[in-house]
Amino acid sequence: MQMFFIAVRVQDPRIQNEGSWNSYVDYKIFLHTNSKAFTAKTSCVRRRYSEFVWLKKKLQKNAGLVPVPDLPGKSLFSFSNDDFLERRRKGLQCFLDKVVHMTVCLSDSQLHLFLQTQLPVGHILDCVQGHTPYTVTDAILTYASSNRGYAQAQEEEPAKERSLTVSYESMERYTQDLEPCVCALYLVILALAPLLK
Repeated sequence: MQMFFIAVRVQDPRIQNEGSWNSYVDYKIFLHTNSKAFTAKTSCVRRRYSEFVWLKKKLQKNAGLVPVPDLPGKSLFSFSNDDFLERRRKGLQCFLDKVVHMTVCLSDSQLHLFLQTQLPVGHILDCVQGHTPYTVTDAILTYASSNRGYAQAQEEEPAKERSLTVSYESMERYTQDLEPCVCALYLVILALAPLLK
């Protein structure tokens, strides 16, 4: 009998827009599993704390009376405080470790899109509600196939900023700050959506 595993790692905190009024820290989330609950067996995304807060609220709403684990608290400390960043990373790790082992959370498509695509949270909601031209599974599989080698390439060469205009109306407000390869993914999904129906 095969044993199922779900390994999730929160690592590599990075300050984005450093020195700017809108700077923030995001974390790399690496997932590796053989669980049938997940569409892709490996994934690597970057998420910021406010996106974890959004996820917890959505998971709790869908879990009803089943309590969803807590996130590490917000802090007024500077992002340059390494101890703070490490405590937060550990807290986010603990949160995800517990969430991915809760059946009620594993059945939530928002969790899968959060962990296995780089979709912004507003677009995750659009996808789950059927307001996108593709399904949750399509989004995950497209991201997984386009993400092969992305982590290594990201380390070797920093992404250059580009601006893209996308025909899907609700996406326009989300694509402005995304890395170019993620924006390209959206274009691929939009182009393939009619063929996938």
